[in-house]
Parts: sequence; structure tokens; C-alpha cells
Amino acid sequence: MRSLAFALPALATLVAGVGCVSGVPIAEVEPGEWLTAGAATNTLILGRNAFIAPAPNLTAEHEAQFYLGNSFFNDAWVESPASTTARDGLGPLFNARSCAACHFLDGRAQPPQTTEDSILGTLLRLSVPEEEQSAFRPEPTYGGQLQDQGITGFAGEATLQISWEEVPGSYADGTEYSLRRPTAIVEDLSYGEMDPATLSSLRVAPQMLGLGLLEGISMERLLSLADAEDLDGDGISGRISEVIDSETQEAAAGRFGWKGEQPRVRTQCAAAFSGDLGLTSSLVPFDDCSAEQVDCLEALSGGEPEVQPEILDAVALYSAALAVPVRREWDDEEVLRGKWLFTDLGCDGCHVRSHTTSSDAPLPELADQDIWPYTDLLLHDLGEGLSDGRPVGSASASEWRTPALWGLGLVPVVNGHDNLLHDGRARGFAEAILWHEGEAAQSTESFKQLNISDRDALVRFLESL
Repeated sequence: MRSLAFALPALATLVAGVGCVSGVPIAEVEPGEWLTAGAATNTLILGRNAFIAPAPNLTAEHEAQFYLGNSFFNDAWVESPASTTARDGLGPLFNARSCAACHFLDGRAQPPQTTEDSILGTLLRLSVPEEEQSAFRPEPTYGGQLQDQGITGFAGEATLQISWEEVPGSYADGTEYSLRRPTAIVEDLSYGEMDPATLSSLRVAPQMLGLGLLEGISMERLLSLADAEDLDGDGISGRISEVIDSETQEAAAGRFGWKGEQPRVRTQCAAAFSGDLGLTSSLVPFDDCSAEQVDCLEALSGGEPEVQPEILDAVALYSAALAVPVRREWDDEEVLRGKWLFTDLGCDGCHVRSHTTSSDAPLPELADQDIWPYTDLLLHDLGEGLSDGRPVGSASASEWRTPALWGLGLVPVVNGHDNLLHDGRARGFAEAILWHEGEAAQSTESFKQLNISDRDALVRFLESL
């Protein structure tokens, strides 16, 4: 907080609303918005390590557990049997040897740009439709996720590559742009052919910060934001992703995963241990091996479960307690112009600016915090351009959970790229906006009508988050 001590008094007189500079409307600074996560904001560690800091208000006990979770998140797991019994059980089929291999520096993965690049951090989800409408199940041979690696004696399921197609377009002022669309290429299947009805979806690993705060947004708050029938007539019909909590077996709101597949940080961690690393836990006690993969089913175990409860607890706490970086240049005139445009274009209809976390957040330190994540955590239909053709749970093929925008402006610093959206197709914020259709179509069209100065201002605002 010391680094902000001289800035805060000068901003204290500014209130939410609209100002004007040379006749051009700009937003004013809202009290506290620069402290993105309230008392859980990282104000000290920026630059390349901006995403790795613990929430500064953690108790000594929770900080110790945070660093225990950090070690199991970052260090590689090994195959069984091994002398390192706490970290064995990898696979037998998997995508990565550690969580950090995909979430490098707790940041965001980049999809391969050429066929020569590593696929690490990019996944291909699989499913086949059931006879019952809107029901789906894992692909019979390869399960719910293609796993391209295997331990000694096990072939990875297939080779995954991505090809890119450029999609040209232009703004109203004649400035040309090009979007790109990915196509997954699956070759060298090791366990037989896939079901010809298989549906697939590319996903990239997102950044990790602020997850516990998102879990701390109350169900009441989500219900107040949901408007499935668009009763207010604004063209936005967000709805809660309906899931079953794998630990409690109760109905819950899906908050994590690109389509809101998981309700809590803990269940998300367990699902990732299983799908990405091939590790069992108390929440997912079985390997992702199909009946066709007999050797996989009979492989040596690293324990039952392989991720011991205290390890899952530590990794879940680590994932929940990663701090959100403080805003940069929040009071800059161009940034405030971009903020005004963000609201004027209706972007905040889904990317809701702020919330107050509830008293039953996953950690007491994350409770009752005023946060600025720019999300409503709801499912929205973004149109055919972003449809992956693959429904998940209550989410249709063209519906996606609104991702939080906080920290995205630092991804180029932390991870060396600016690829956004669920499959990393967008090269920067402008392309991400241009892909939005469906409920966001009017906002996207309004963005196309802006002059270059206003487009740059909106992008600069997003980069400040």
C-alpha cells in the first residue's frame, strides 16, 4: 500500500459518473476501483511476477498452506512406483506433468501458432450426443478430453495440431482487420477410431488470479444479475450455469471453466488433476480411462487417492488465494475515456464492473471485499462465430461464461503474448471484441463504428484492468 499513499488523497474527491475533457465525455474514477480485489489486491509485485503473489491479507496459517500448495502446483508429478510417494501417480494418460506447465507463472497459455509449436496448455474436449435432446457423454474410446501424452509403456492418445484461417473485415472508417479461426487436427490415434459423431472444442488454460473472490460472490448476487428471458428488454439474457457439485452432490452455480462447468475452486482443481495430469482424488477417484483402454485401467496407482486430501486442500487454497494485481493508469484521461466507452457500448451488460464478496467466501480473508472483476459469471450466447458446436451441461454450443477481465492487460508481460478468448484465437482485445456476436452483437457493431482514437482508448482501458 505504501506505493499508493500519495495517490489516494488526490483521488478521494472523485466520484462515479461522467466528466468532460475538451468536450469529450470521460468516466470519473470510482472510489476504490484501483484496488481491484480490495484488501486482497497485490500492490507490490508487478511485472513478470504479477500473478504469483498471495493475497496480502492472508493469516500466517493460510500463508503457510499457500506456499505448500504452490510447491504441488509448480513441481512435476512422476509415474508410479517412485520414491517420491507424495508426488507419484502421474497418468497413465495425461496432458501435462504439473499444473504450472499450462498455467506458467499462474498466467494464461498460448495456443500453438504453427504446427512446430508445443501444444502444452491447449486442450481438446470431446463428447458425443445422446438420443435424448441436449444430453452428451464422453467419447467412448478417448473420454472427455484428448490426452496426448503417456507414461512409460503408454502411447499418448493422439497428436493434436492447430491450423489457422484468416477472416478479413473492416471498421466503418475503412480500416481493415483480420480475425483468425482455429481448426483442430487430430492424427495418429493410438486406440482406434473415434465415434464419427464426436464433437470437439479447443480450450486454452486461463490465468489463475482472483478465483477465491469469484467463488465468494453470493448466489443471491448471481440471481439478481440473471435475466434468462430478457425481461428488461436490453437484449442480454444471462443465466446461471446449472451444475452438480461433485463433493456435496448438490445443485450449484457453475463459476469456473469456459462454460461454467465447475462450482468451486476445489472442484475445479480436482477436475484438472484428473483430466490434465491423470491423478485421482477424493472428488474424482478414478482415472480417465475408457473400457477400450485396458492397459490404462490396469496401470499402477500412486495411492488411493493419488492426490492426498491435504494436498488437494493446499492446492485449492493456493488457487483461491492468488492475488489480483492493482490497476495501472486508472486515472489517465485516455483510460477514463475508454471506460466511458465501455459503458456506452453496453459492454458492462455482461462484464459487470464490481461486486462485494459474501461473508461465506472460501477464505475469511476474501470475505466482504469490494472487487472489480468485470464479470457476471453468467452464461451468454455469443453467436455462431464463437460457437464450438459442443454443448456442455446446461450451456449451449454458443454460450460461454463471462470471463473476468482483471489482470488480462498484464498477460503480455507475464506470458509474452496477448491471445484471448477460450481457444486463444484473438490477438489482443480488439479482435476479442470483434468476435462477439449474439447478445453482444450491438456492442460489437458500435465498436466497429468508433474512430481509431476511441478504439484505442477502449483497448487502453481494458489493458489497465
